[in-house]
Amino acid sequence: MNNKPVLLVIAHGSRDPRHAATVHALVRRVRAQRPDVRVETGFLDFNVPSVQGVLESLAVQGVRDVVALPLLLTRAFHAKADIPAVLADAPPQLRIHQAEVLGPSPLLLAALERRLYEAGLSPADKPSTGVVLASAGSTDPEAIAVIAEIAREWRHTGWCAVRPAFASAGSPAGFPRTEDAVRELRALGCSRVAVAPYVLAPGRLPDRIVRGAAEADVLADVLGPAPEVARVVLERYEAARAPMPAAVSA
Repeated sequence: MNNKPVLLVIAHGSRDPRHAATVHALVRRVRAQRPDVRVETGFLDFNVPSVQGVLESLAVQGVRDVVALPLLLTRAFHAKADIPAVLADAPPQLRIHQAEVLGPSPLLLAALERRLYEAGLSPADKPSTGVVLASAGSTDPEAIAVIAEIAREWRHTGWCAVRPAFASAGSPAGFPRTEDAVRELRALGCSRVAVAPYVLAPGRLPDRIVRGAAEADVLADVLGPAPEVARVVLERYEAARAPMPAAVSA
């Protein structure tokens, strides 16, 4: 009998069908890496199954332990408010541990570089290439600070320069749009400018990043089902399930 907690991956959801397709591709990779763990997917909005529906189904099936993992790169409103509120309404027989969000993680930096190399760059290009770390954006101070720190850390791995940028209209003062960051790196003297979307799946804001990258030399793909992302998912799962009491077979 498999007594490991069920891993419930919680995605935001989107009207854009590419979003759910990318989430499902990532979940398939997670399952392939850990076939001993049952992995389910739930969406907060727009897509099915809903998080609440998955939790109710698991309870009916007799599941008792669940690790709920927010498929998010920063701890902003969804991780701090939306997801805890949904989990609070779960069937009472479920023991649920909410895992940490995916970022920051060295593995995500590795995934960003993977996407840039897949887009045509090589490690030899790093000293002459400026990179725009383009995220969806947030008004949460913690999330903003994390994005800024990731850009600083990534710069120290050999890139000409790294600038954070936000796609959302509510970007805070001091954080440029993607197109502005591209122009800033040009003015700085970087021979080449690349845009690395720090987002998990396509959608409205990632499309805004794409438009903002029109003057860049290289545009990487979203992180999506990169193997490094799947590894972070499983790391967060293991960390969250560690304090759980061992299930007892009847």
